[in-house]
Amino acid sequence: MSSIATTPQLAAWLAADNLDAAIEAGLIHWEAQPGDETAQAAQVAAAGQRLRAALAARERHRARAVRLRRIAAERDARRAPAASSGVAPALPANVAAILARAKAKATSGGQ
Repeated sequence: MSSIATTPQLAAWLAADNLDAAIEAGLIHWEAQPGDETAQAAQVAAAGQRLRAALAARERHRARAVRLRRIAAERDARRAPAASSGVAPALPANVAAILARAKAKATSGGQ
């Protein structure tokens, strides 16, 4: 893009609902010039402001989506079982004692 279209050109595209042409012609960078018709300049300025607001909203949405994916990945990583090394984890002493008594009772026939 070598230059920004004139206010009347941009206003005509906006009036014809040809927003793509206005954007390609530099709507986002448009600035009012001395001698611009007030109504056209106001129309183009409002369209440029709406475009900037929409682009900012899109960027916020994208950033939020990235943040939510990162949070989900971190949550999934915390929930994932630890890689097993083939060794059963050690039981706490009181649980090991209860288990030993239960095994002893089971091997002795429950007496």
